[in-house]
Amino acid sequence: MSEEGPVIELTARQLQIVELVKAHAPITGEQIAEMLGLSRPTLRSDLALLVMLGLVDAKPKVGYTPGSAMTPGSQVSRKLLGMKVKDVQSIPVVVRENASVNDAVVMLFMENVGSLIVVDDEACLSGVISRKDLLKFTLGNTNAASMPVSMVMTREPNVIHVSPDESVIDAARKMIHHQVDSLPVVVESKAAQVSGRSRWDVVGRVTKTIMTNILVDLAMDR
Repeated sequence: MSEEGPVIELTARQLQIVELVKAHAPITGEQIAEMLGLSRPTLRSDLALLVMLGLVDAKPKVGYTPGSAMTPGSQVSRKLLGMKVKDVQSIPVVVRENASVNDAVVMLFMENVGSLIVVDDEACLSGVISRKDLLKFTLGNTNAASMPVSMVMTREPNVIHVSPDESVIDAARKMIHHQVDSLPVVVESKAAQVSGRSRWDVVGRVTKTIMTNILVDLAMDR
């Protein structure tokens, strides 16, 4: 499954609503609005879309519950539980750790991605750099453009990643728990360990957009 092509992409707020309904069902629209700090009318269109897609069910005088498309035992649920990261991962967008911040900014916009995976001279995972990282580093820093991305990135020991054989559900849980928009997909490298730590070859990536596409595709096919 790729990220290209026309898709319905859920917003961060809509994904939050789905998680709130799963955690607190049955829950009223007023309760959801209160938890999000918004007014009930503001959520009306979001809830209508989620109900249409089957991600959320609306029950009169009861409230919102997890949608029929996602209930345990449903065809959609079985398909989702059977999906592996390797079935949905996309091509990784990588940059060398000695590349300049300017090169990284250009690549972000050329590839239209939210983050880059940084690799070392042996093509092993070295870190991750996001648009937010670059923005914070370059604001007011006149020398930022020529500096290496290794000065800006989140370094490998702190990078959350996933293996091709992990389930899509586990990957989604990692993204939600660690509040990240994408995960490098890695396999253990044959390169020599560093300080007793394994090194990782980058073979793909999974993103919030991919996860959203999966949910929408499954809901529409139910």
